[in-house]
Amino acid sequence: MSEIFNIYCDESCHLENDHQKAMVLGAIWCPLDKTREIAVRLREIKQKHGLSPGFEVKWTKVSPSKTALYLDLIDYFFDDDDLHFRALIVPDKTKVQHGDMSLYF
Repeated sequence: MSEIFNIYCDESCHLENDHQKAMVLGAIWCPLDKTREIAVRLREIKQKHGLSPGFEVKWTKVSPSKTALYLDLIDYFFDDDDLHFRALIVPDKTKVQHGDMSLYF
């Protein structure tokens, strides 16, 4: 029996003309039957640090006042065997053929 996974993707500096040389595409995934448990735990961590459960966690929001929050999130990620992560780092995105649809067919 195959397992079903939820996959959450995000990108950083992916725009062609954002004056950033590198870009990153990342994904976190977990078994579908663990998503609720993980979501509850993430909300608990945010609330522990005085944030609303709906607070959007972004690395651009890291500040000394939120260091403990981010350390707790990192600890949780590495402690939970159901969470997985992969990233593709493109060191020079000028070599990416943006808009070349022939690559997809």
